Amino acid sequence: MKALVAVLLSLCCALPLMAQEEKAPPSAAIYINLFPALVGNFGEGPKLKYYKAEVSLRVASSEDEARVKHHDPLIRNQLVMLFSQQSEAALEAPDARETLRQEALKQVQQVLQDEEGKPLVVDLLFNNLILQR
Repeated sequence: MKALVAVLLSLCCALPLMAQEEKAPPSAAIYINLFPALVGNFGEGPKLKYYKAEVSLRVASSEDEARVKHHDPLIRNQLVMLFSQQSEAALEAPDARETLRQEALKQVQQVLQDEEGKPLVVDLLFNNLILQR
């Protein structure tokens, strides 16, 4: 009888420890800053127009971070091409920056889908977007 009580008490003491192990902390998002900032021309016409974009990519794991960093030149090229194709009229719209951010995210995810088989990037953020007209 004493042995049975001892076993039950030891199991009762172990239950809180087992419950704590089940609650794994959620993985924190990892942000990759594309450095240096992307700089180039956009639009048409006789007057040159410039953009400067400081971009961060959000990934879910350190494995994804390493894979995205490996493709940094390809990602940067895709973003530079996207930004340089923008017209001045398209960038003057009220929601132009959000539309551009979403299109940039789609293109980055497509590049990574083609190269890695998965989009890897969860979100794309503009830390700073400057347009000089």
